[in-house]
Amino acid sequence: MAWSAARSFHMPTIDMGALRTGAPLAVAGVGCASVAGWRSLVSSKPSSRFACLAISTDARIKEAVKTDKAPAALGPYSQAIKANNVLYVSGCLGLIPETGKFISDDVEGQTEQVLKNMGEILKASGADYSSVVKTTILLADLKDFKAVNEIYAKYFPSPAPARSTFQVAALPLDAKIEIECIAAL
Repeated sequence: MAWSAARSFHMPTIDMGALRTGAPLAVAGVGCASVAGWRSLVSSKPSSRFACLAISTDARIKEAVKTDKAPAALGPYSQAIKANNVLYVSGCLGLIPETGKFISDDVEGQTEQVLKNMGEILKASGADYSSVVKTTILLADLKDFKAVNEIYAKYFPSPAPARSTFQVAALPLDAKIEIECIAAL
């Protein structure tokens, strides 16, 4: 029996039969994933047989994304990080990249600018809005939910990404909205 979940990580399958026969096992690394099995941890009970899949934290597979077409990070963090074929985009504000000032004081203007900034980061990463699988929206006032939805819907094609929306006590620079996302590469 082969362990086929490994295929999603573009690596060969593990022969689970080798685990059952007590064959010597070694730790094998492929790209950014490691698969390990230990003979001493394998028993004759089917529920005890396993293989462990772990994602590496090797810095060589973690790449910072930076573009001048979106505002620079306001602190010690990256605009986005590419790792294991996933893009993690930091929270974006409605700032004009060239000036570092808000596009407007209203949530509608800031939402448009947030999504434009996010689009530039996605583009610099080789992705686009259709690549986004999850977003998190932080609002200064949850009463702005409907106005944000109307603008947000223009940017994300169907099927829309999974999403969470929260009202928070405060946002950096007293922003009205902040959006972060995760995209598949």
